[in-house]
Amino acid sequence: MASDPPATEKLAPYRRKRNFSRTSEPEGEVGDTEPAAPAPAGRRFVVQRHRARRLHYDVRFEIDGVLVSWAVPKGPTLDPAARHAAFHVEDHPIEYIDFEGVIPAGEYGGGDVIVWDAGTWEPVKTRLDPATAVARGELQAELYGSKLRGRFVLVRTGADSGGKEHWLMLHKRDDFAVPGWDPEQHPRSVLSGRTNDEVLADPDRMWRSDLPAAEASIALKDPASGRPSADELAALEELPASGGHWEVFGRELKVTNLDKVLFPGSAEHQPVTKREFLRYTAQIAPVALPYLAGRALNMHRYPQGAGSKGFWHKELPDWAPDWLTRWQNPDADPGETRTYLVVNEPAALVWAANFGALEWHAWTSMVDRPQQPSYALIDIDPGGSTSWQDVLVLARLHRTAFEHLGMLARPKVTGRRGIQIWVPITRGPSFAETRRWVEQLSKTVGAVVPELLSWKWEVRDRAGKARLDYTQNAINKTLVAPYSARPAPGAPVSMPIGWEELDDPELRPDGFALRTVPQRIAEKGDLFRPLLGTDQTLPRLG
Repeated sequence: MASDPPATEKLAPYRRKRNFSRTSEPEGEVGDTEPAAPAPAGRRFVVQRHRARRLHYDVRFEIDGVLVSWAVPKGPTLDPAARHAAFHVEDHPIEYIDFEGVIPAGEYGGGDVIVWDAGTWEPVKTRLDPATAVARGELQAELYGSKLRGRFVLVRTGADSGGKEHWLMLHKRDDFAVPGWDPEQHPRSVLSGRTNDEVLADPDRMWRSDLPAAEASIALKDPASGRPSADELAALEELPASGGHWEVFGRELKVTNLDKVLFPGSAEHQPVTKREFLRYTAQIAPVALPYLAGRALNMHRYPQGAGSKGFWHKELPDWAPDWLTRWQNPDADPGETRTYLVVNEPAALVWAANFGALEWHAWTSMVDRPQQPSYALIDIDPGGSTSWQDVLVLARLHRTAFEHLGMLARPKVTGRRGIQIWVPITRGPSFAETRRWVEQLSKTVGAVVPELLSWKWEVRDRAGKARLDYTQNAINKTLVAPYSARPAPGAPVSMPIGWEELDDPELRPDGFALRTVPQRIAEKGDLFRPLLGTDQTLPRLG
């Protein structure tokens, strides 16, 4: 059998059809001579909802360095009774896996595109390599996506007079099959949370309906000016151990004790100094900002480092810089915190880190409407005898529940032992209403595995079992913010993950350390970004 052609040759038809001086579609790496290996987490797939002359879904599988592609007019479905027509089209470059935007009118495929689903896949019939399976006319794939899960089959049925191959796409009858499942009932991007209409209206920005109009337009890609410059980071490294004045994000901060160890070392990690923690905070602040802005911040301070006892610090000191945004809580009772820090700019988070706040906990409501949360929270809180595998079982059950409900939600590992799931909602319901909804959902999920759970309030009464803690849905009760470090050896981070990562045998709740997070974000982006700007409401359960 002839050897497989290199990626460059496979992409020639794709490139011939496009004028890359006009379209923002990726050209692909020119000059590749060897097929790219699958990503470490597995082969990737993407489904793009594409409104060109006609609406269709582009289904693409990573095979030998390119995305082997089919156009599916009615889209993929979890309904095993459906047989949807598919048409084999030209291979696309791997970089297309993240493409979302508008292809100009007059260009090939002109129209708006969203990343409707994405994840990893594996071939089911391992006797044949995937490229050979496609060439012979049948590909069976197990998909691990946010919307699409289970076994799918693509089978060739013939070709037209022009040589275009006709295929069928179907879902097998397995545990993930859902009769009547319609892709059009799940219209939002898993990359940005936007619909095709929203992408068409503004390809490079999204609208945050929960923010004031002057602040509601958010750039989807962080502009270069939003990150600390190389000179700013170099200036931090050049300061003496005692500290000094550091200008970052246009603000001058007085930083101190830069060589103090804030996070002790472990067998796997070196100790982390205050200098390194400030560097991380500056790097992560533009990414974390959308989950902190407009919200009161509860700071968990460890001035002597994570090896000592910490304490909650909510009241912003009188001596704090004038440029920090403050919120006066009008409902504070005597003796309660009245003045909170609001992290409305990256430098404010760096100030908090320098103040000894190793953990960041933002309210789930915003300061303009503190009684109305914009997130519903699910906290999978393991007990003393709860294994990591038990936590994963509970998280996967929630994944299935949200798929069934057609709701947008995203998980993150806590950096300790558990997993939390954030569900964006349109403001309106009270905390009490949100808490009742999460309680009903949690008890429905918990009924599947009652042996793993206890609903007792006190930890000592739970016999070591896990709890699905719906009580976190209350005013001024907070969970650790995305990308916050945790006060433990090696500085683990509470990290957003993709739903498909729940099936990764390498996943650990404390497996993302401060030093590795910037590189992960550079590779995967902000996986919580789809939560922003949604108009999602809580559906009736049961």
